[in-house]
Amino acid sequence: MEQVSDADLAALAGRGDSAAFRRLVDRHIGPALGIARRLLRDDAEAEDVVQDGMLRLWKSAARLEVGEAGLKPWLRRVISNLCIDRIRSGARTDVTDEVPEQEQPPEQLAAVTGKEVADRVDAALKALPDRQRQALTLFHYEGLSQSEVGAAMGISDEAVESLLSRARRSLRVVLKDDWRELVSDGKS
Repeated sequence: MEQVSDADLAALAGRGDSAAFRRLVDRHIGPALGIARRLLRDDAEAEDVVQDGMLRLWKSAARLEVGEAGLKPWLRRVISNLCIDRIRSGARTDVTDEVPEQEQPPEQLAAVTGKEVADRVDAALKALPDRQRQALTLFHYEGLSQSEVGAAMGISDEAVESLLSRARRSLRVVLKDDWRELVSDGKS
């Protein structure tokens, strides 16, 4: 079966074809949720943002000019901007009944499992400033080029390079005790 292009599906959705819109959502919801989850660090918030992004797609479908790359660049930009707006507005609220865990210094590196290291890497990523985390996520996790990251964030290549460099330096400092686990990739 020949795959219908994003441009054709967007044109149909723009004329009110809900089946075409559903196909667009099915095609793009996974990557959109991935971006939102990494940027917002909260599944419920991410789902809200992606729902808002899909609503914008429905409303804008008739006016969209879809290029060769399909809807992915447009949707990535919309989701990223919605996440940034959500972060800036402070609309997010963390409510918990749990007592925070006491941090303990890493003393038993030899006994650290891959999940524990991954959790520390995730925590270090979440601690980065929003724009650094966004650039790093788009570049390393989404596989965008530096130019594509700049276009998605609305900044120059030099600014992307600076954000990536600062983010990597910060991660290097925070994860200095974990580097052997990270680079060994389980080949010990």
